Amino acid sequence: MRHRIRKALSPRNRGPWILASALAVALLVAPFAGAFGEGNSVKGGARNPSPDARRAYTKETQIIANVNTYGTRQSNKSNNGGGAVYGCRSGAGGTAKGNEPCLRASNLEAGRAFEFNSNSGTEVGQITGPATAAPFTTTAKGVATGLNADQVDGKSADEIVAAAQALNKFADVSSTGTLNAGRGAKAASAAGSVYTIDFDSDVSKCARTATVTGATAGFATTTLADADTVTVNTFDGGGAAGAHPFHLVVTC
Repeated sequence: MRHRIRKALSPRNRGPWILASALAVALLVAPFAGAFGEGNSVKGGARNPSPDARRAYTKETQIIANVNTYGTRQSNKSNNGGGAVYGCRSGAGGTAKGNEPCLRASNLEAGRAFEFNSNSGTEVGQITGPATAAPFTTTAKGVATGLNADQVDGKSADEIVAAAQALNKFADVSSTGTLNAGRGAKAASAAGSVYTIDFDSDVSKCARTATVTGATAGFATTTLADADTVTVNTFDGGGAAGAHPFHLVVTC
């Protein structure tokens, strides 16, 4: 018995055993050695290339097609599942700064780079982000057909116009102190050639211009009686005080 063991372990007879062991180890290790990374098939229903988050592809994976429809198609028949998710950890600045965005569509010809479509519902898509972030930027200067910017800073176009007009107040006052017309002017009164015009808001930091109207030449001066009241004095062409109709414009 001892003689047979020593004979099997002798240097002369050890070679075949070493070769067989090496082949067995190679066959066992080979499937695991190529199980992760580039050069392997993509597995459906699994995380590729590995469930281990530390193992990832180290080169760009390209899918190139030459067909007259889409090169690839991703879809989901579930009524609450999406078609695709793209995530990344790219820095700020986008392609211009060498930080590729999570999603880029580039048409090398003159056609569209993207289309978003929804067959039903009241919303095609959503852009979310920090409250201070711009939803997008563009260098295109053409008109966006069908894009109706109904509000700016929460105000409609009519409201913006009305707010701008409200900053320009005026009063059309007769020689007797009657308020014929105005915007922002509440009332007017006269004491000879001295007129008082009350406005609906503070005009203390606004510019004031009064102009004598009618056939008689003359001029007018203004002073601020209080925060929302302006006093107008009218004069004839020679500088003598006199009652004249006038227009008062207050620009804030």
